[in-house]
Amino acid sequence: MTPHLLELAGSFTFEGHRLAYTEYGAGDQVVVLTHGIMFTRRMHAPLARRLAADGCRVVTLDLLGHGESDRPTESWRYSMPAFGMQVVALLDHLDIDRAVIGGTSLGANVSLEVAVTAPDRMRGMIVEMPVLDNAIVAGLLTFAPLLFAARFLPFSVAGVATAANLVPHGSQWVDVITDTLEQRPASMAALLHGVLFGRIAPPKAVRRQIGVPTLVIGHQRDPIHPFGDADTLAADLPDAEFVQARSPVELRLDPQRLTDAIADFVRRRYED
Repeated sequence: MTPHLLELAGSFTFEGHRLAYTEYGAGDQVVVLTHGIMFTRRMHAPLARRLAADGCRVVTLDLLGHGESDRPTESWRYSMPAFGMQVVALLDHLDIDRAVIGGTSLGANVSLEVAVTAPDRMRGMIVEMPVLDNAIVAGLLTFAPLLFAARFLPFSVAGVATAANLVPHGSQWVDVITDTLEQRPASMAALLHGVLFGRIAPPKAVRRQIGVPTLVIGHQRDPIHPFGDADTLAADLPDAEFVQARSPVELRLDPQRLTDAIADFVRRRYED
């Protein structure tokens, strides 16, 4: 296997809890990617491999409460600012000075938190499907029943996880879905409670002060990630460019166009 295609799994400890990550490739152009809520770092594996093939070093991280990272049951441990601190801790652990940092949905908002608290650690930011003001009602309607089930019907969450564990693994998107379904009721309830009732994103006045060059990717026909949130964010940020996806799943099922745009953005961030 050539060096730029190496994939190495690792972990580190942050505030007493284990966080898992995978490194793809090697090189001076570093990209860190984080996932959506209840998803895992596996969702970004295809993008990571493509960027690694272009000569990048890509790190995908399981945030606390997700994937192979620890899943504590205290809701106060889960928040967007705390997730942002975990990304910075990952950079410290790997001795990475600056990186292009990005993510999808939850991961998009986590990237915004890093841009607020540690902009000096960023060469650029990739924000796919951010969750801002227009998504709050739809987000509550979607995730509040899951929080209720995890708190008061834990056997239902455990049953779904057991069923998901029986599904044969080996397919990228089957594995992504089963990863998402393999939840633990107490930690899932804590995660959803901490995220839903905490700060979802930096407010508009703060976003307007973010000077990190940003690629914003948005799409229509998805109430949880409304086009208006992505479009508004691109307008709020002083140095942003906007790409409209054809659908919520374009980057997953027909990735060439958006992956090319992301690769070009990363390349330009390291040419500056």
